Amino acid sequence: MKLLVTGGAGFIGSHFVRTALRERDWSIRNFDALTYAGNLENLRDIENNPRYEFVRGDICDARAVAAALEGVDAIAHFAAETHVDRSILGARDFITTNVQGTYEILEAAKARNLRVLHMSTDEVYGSVPAPRFTSESDPFEPSSPYSASKAAGDHLALAFFRTHKLPVVVARPANNYGPFQFPEKLLPLSITRVFGGKKIPVYGDGKQVRDWLHVEDCCRALVAILERGRDGEAYNIPGGNMRTNVEVLSAVLKATGGDAALLEHVSDRPGHDRRYALDGAKIARDLNWRPARTVETEMPIVVAWYRENEAWWKRVMSGEYRAYHEQNYGWRKKA
Repeated sequence: MKLLVTGGAGFIGSHFVRTALRERDWSIRNFDALTYAGNLENLRDIENNPRYEFVRGDICDARAVAAALEGVDAIAHFAAETHVDRSILGARDFITTNVQGTYEILEAAKARNLRVLHMSTDEVYGSVPAPRFTSESDPFEPSSPYSASKAAGDHLALAFFRTHKLPVVVARPANNYGPFQFPEKLLPLSITRVFGGKKIPVYGDGKQVRDWLHVEDCCRALVAILERGRDGEAYNIPGGNMRTNVEVLSAVLKATGGDAALLEHVSDRPGHDRRYALDGAKIARDLNWRPARTVETEMPIVVAWYRENEAWWKRVMSGEYRAYHEQNYGWRKKA
């Protein structure tokens, strides 16, 4: 199979590319606009793999998408704006990429009847009061512009299945963590700030509950959904690691040797969901998938990775990685 992966230079997308090349005899075409969160240094170890190629392009550009789909058998659609705080400051890029971009991918797939794996998020369900867990049939109640834009993409994807019989499957994972995660996200931000002896901001009381899913577990689930998921169905991907933000930050401090005095409570962000909780019965029953990793065993490994790859995250934080993109993969000027 030849697979187009949109957003394959991002955090989860790059791990998926690596997983697919390692565990399946697939060819991968990575289609990415290389916005701030896309980093080809995430894939330096496989960039010369004969089954891998990179094409720089924007999912909102219908002509570029059509060209990228030549010879492709299926699409794994990861490209998205994902950071909630950025969506609160300005939602335009989120609507453009997550809604219009998803539409362009679905339209191009429809013209060729290609299978599409659409990457969503647990945040589309909104805040979930304990002790309830959300199933795939529960209604959406997104709280942020980010989660609202992802919910719109979900609805579009499933509408293309119902109206056009496009073979679409949707994945809704819990909070991913692991190597190569952009340092604006909670865990890499916290880890790298401990290394620098800097304060770690904690929104509100820090008792917001999240389910933590290691990115390698997530990618195993995504491969299973793409291969064996039923058309027109969505699949939750829980991590099995429900923790408050303070609890997971305590695990970071333990693994780094950081002092609890580094935690600094700040004003809560607007519309902050209190709890996410996914019911994973469907993916366990239908695809025989369950998470294999725990925060307790993985946190020291993740911390060690960031400690050993200081050059990587410092280049990201300084913006140096983008110079590599422009030098080697700059946009081709129009004639």
